[in-house]
Amino acid sequence: MAVERSYAVILEPERDAGGFSVSIPALPEIATQGETVEEALANAKDAIELVLADRAARGEEIPDSDTDARIERIAVAV
Repeated sequence: MAVERSYAVILEPERDAGGFSVSIPALPEIATQGETVEEALANAKDAIELVLADRAARGEEIPDSDTDARIERIAVAV
């Protein structure tokens, strides 16, 4: 029986190139992107599924969902 998990996904605008780069803190090996938010999220979902399937096939740990992840902003003077 499959267990549903959810992961925090960070979308960062690519100011020069356009689109968004994507990272998943719980799965640092994933790096993907998309031209739109929708495409970036779809690519992230595909990448997560592939990484989890690969980890499972190799008997590696499947990290817990990180639904408590937060992004905060900190202002600093430079």
